[in-house]
Amino acid sequence: MDQIDKRILTVLQQDGRLANNELAQQVGLSASPCLRRVKQLEDSGVIQGYVALVDPIKVDLGLMVFARIWLKEQDKKTVNQFMDAIQHLPEVVECQLMAGDCDFFLRIVTADLEAYRKFQIQHLNKISGIQNIKTEIPLQKVKYTTALPI
Repeated sequence: MDQIDKRILTVLQQDGRLANNELAQQVGLSASPCLRRVKQLEDSGVIQGYVALVDPIKVDLGLMVFARIWLKEQDKKTVNQFMDAIQHLPEVVECQLMAGDCDFFLRIVTADLEAYRKFQIQHLNKISGIQNIKTEIPLQKVKYTTALPI
């Protein structure tokens, strides 16, 4: 990956819907080589896909919480059961297997605190193998980006 590929990625992270001719102009290429490079980045898996970033408040998902999960056991079966169960919960928008204090770290979105309480009781608490759940509620979003520092 050279500097032109990095410039392409930087620009596309800011606007994934940018027309190829505009992208080419911003990175200093003509349209055909630019399109070829983007295709190579897609084919190699560097660019994994394109998405629309949705304002959670405008779709009635105004509460984001972080949940730290401790499992009763860290054996393969318990860990895999938890990971499989999480896949079916759309409220969980991110799940990380952790080294350190907790076993998993979740980012969860719901409409409000009451909706989260119901989600935890009806879904999270019913996942086999969970020993403990600690919920963290952020007070203010200071920084959020999906762009990587390329």
